[in-house]
Amino acid sequence: MRKIAFCFLLLLSISALGVAGYSQNKIIVLVRHAEKVDAGADPGLSDAGKARAQLLLKKAGKYRPKEIYSTDFKRTRDTVKPIADKRNIQIQVYDPRDQKALAAKILASPNKRILVSGHSNTVPALANLLGRKELFKNLDDAEYGAIWVIRIKKGEVQKIEILNY
Repeated sequence: MRKIAFCFLLLLSISALGVAGYSQNKIIVLVRHAEKVDAGADPGLSDAGKARAQLLLKKAGKYRPKEIYSTDFKRTRDTVKPIADKRNIQIQVYDPRDQKALAAKILASPNKRILVSGHSNTVPALANLLGRKELFKNLDDAEYGAIWVIRIKKGEVQKIEILNY
């Protein structure tokens, strides 16, 4: 009886995370927004941030994302806008407070290449959730140049790389 209950709970927790999408091969690219101006409640990108967004186009654009997600802030949307414009993809807004819902949506998506723009605390948390391990801590406020590339093959996380740009 305990074995059946354990299997049921395991199956329930896996389906709650949307792990069914893990049966596909995927490349999921996560990036923190680029540098922002220090003004207002919803600041845009600084000149350095705009330049970094162009670097991201070169560095992360090679993964050819079919879906792009961003929180509903100018700085996160503007960080991935050059890639979205080049690939003619609409940026989908997600709630950064519900990482499990975003992970489930990403994993259930038929698209195999996905880009996500987030924040110093949400990107590492999403990498941990998708990678199924607590490996990454929140970024410092001054850290902007990291890209997480999560490779899933035949339903298994094969590799998580952190690249600089």
